[in-house]
Amino acid sequence: MHISSPTVRWTVVVALVLAALTTVVSVLLMPDFSGTHADWLTAIAAGPAAATASSHLFTVSQLFVAVGVVGVAAQIYRRAPRLTFLAALLVVLEAFGHAVHGGLSATMVEMAADPANADTYAALLEGVESPTGLLPYMALGLLGAVVGLILLGVALLRAGYGPRWLGVTLIAFVVVEFGLSGISMWATYLSGALFLVAFLAMAALTARGSDGGARRPATASTAAEVGSK
Repeated sequence: MHISSPTVRWTVVVALVLAALTTVVSVLLMPDFSGTHADWLTAIAAGPAAATASSHLFTVSQLFVAVGVVGVAAQIYRRAPRLTFLAALLVVLEAFGHAVHGGLSATMVEMAADPANADTYAALLEGVESPTGLLPYMALGLLGAVVGLILLGVALLRAGYGPRWLGVTLIAFVVVEFGLSGISMWATYLSGALFLVAFLAMAALTARGSDGGARRPATASTAAEVGSK
């Protein structure tokens, strides 16, 4: 479905571009969160300016992700309604869960500025990340990102939106980010590049105002081939 309103269309375009940029920059500036909670605070204290920028950019990026993905979903909904709805719903929930985690990251920056009480803050963070704390929101963010973006990639392929590599790129991002990023920093850079390319490509397609990109959805092409035989 073509977004007829220029205001809405360009709002989606800007959201997709900003989602790509703010997400990638926030990850590049993110401190090393391996080790214990005390190690986290030490890593933040070693670069407070970068950690502050990272936490705020990551939080804000979730708004852009939600708006951008809903805008893309509106364009392909008629071609894959159930899949698109579920993908958009999960990504919006992911954005909510990750925004909560972004608030925690900003709080940790303030904790790291008080090294005298680092042990107390570390113990507090362990409680905050418990099932009765923020763990459900963090799990929602993780689940929504993994399943939601995979479904969005499949929906793009099913709807024939843009080139085929677009949907594949989104799926590849999930595999690299959540399956390989803990193995090597190069995987982190690769996942960031995949996310950037996918969201900028969706922004370009939306800006062009095309209805589904340059090819027909798989269901339509299959029906046409059957009808011609």
